[in-house]
Amino acid sequence: MSAAPLFPGFDGLMTLSRREGVDIRPTLLRVLTDLYVQASAHSADEERQFVELTSRLIDEVDDATRAAVRARLAIYPATPARIMDKLGLRRGGPDQPMPTAAPIPAPTPSALPAKIPTEAELRMAASLAMRPNDAAEISDMFFAANARERAQILHNLQETPLKAAARIPAARAARAIHILEMAAFAEDLDNFTLELGEALILPSRIAAEVVNDPGGEPLACAMRALDVSSAAFQRILMFLNPEAGSSVNYVYRLSRLYDRLSERSALVMLAAWRGSTMAVARNKYRSSLYDDERHRARAAPSQTRPAVQPGNAPAIRNQKSGS
Repeated sequence: MSAAPLFPGFDGLMTLSRREGVDIRPTLLRVLTDLYVQASAHSADEERQFVELTSRLIDEVDDATRAAVRARLAIYPATPARIMDKLGLRRGGPDQPMPTAAPIPAPTPSALPAKIPTEAELRMAASLAMRPNDAAEISDMFFAANARERAQILHNLQETPLKAAARIPAARAARAIHILEMAAFAEDLDNFTLELGEALILPSRIAAEVVNDPGGEPLACAMRALDVSSAAFQRILMFLNPEAGSSVNYVYRLSRLYDRLSERSALVMLAAWRGSTMAVARNKYRSSLYDDERHRARAAPSQTRPAVQPGNAPAIRNQKSGS
């Protein structure tokens, strides 16, 4: 069965759900349901595909997932009759309209909060080489920003004269993408983080910060730097962290961001992450080296005259001889 436009990136997921050790059925059912209720009406093909997918998954998931899906579809007016019967739902009369699911608001430039640009932002807009301290400030500013500010930062990086990191070789990127997808399917955060750090030449601290960031924008930058396809990125979002991946808002907010994210913006951010590591190392050793030089100068011994000169020692009286 070919996937309808309503469900992009879901080809082969039913086959993956039958693999041993990778049970994606609860997550898949939640995502399909959340995606379906975002529209107030559907075509016949979309309804048919939703019924075929969910009717099989409903019988194969746990009670908690089935209850969550049932509650979601109970207030949706366009739930197919076959799914309502399968979940034991009864629709009210025509005079009792049910509320539709709220659509995901798309960010608009006017909705972005006005703020005074920081020193790092001003340097980003100027002709500037990627110095370690600048890279550290850009990286820290990105991780500290909220979702809308991060989207704006990535948009601005496209036009800045900052030097971007070199592209990852195609063969190395392809091997990394394969390993990352398998680690995401297995929910193996440790191996996912290790492979990401090796592929992008990032220290373990930065790689862990990218993977564990709750917003997901750093992970989108990392995947774009590896030239991961949109469908593969969606699968990684759903499987790597099932708790976050079960939210359609999380998956499709980042999917929209990923589709608009340019390769240059991702590579500039990658250069900032690498440069920030150099800044940390310099700050770590600079103070100790400076103190060593200062202490070395102070530690040079000065020649002092002895308190008692030779020949001037006081005579010791001998009680026996009397001298």
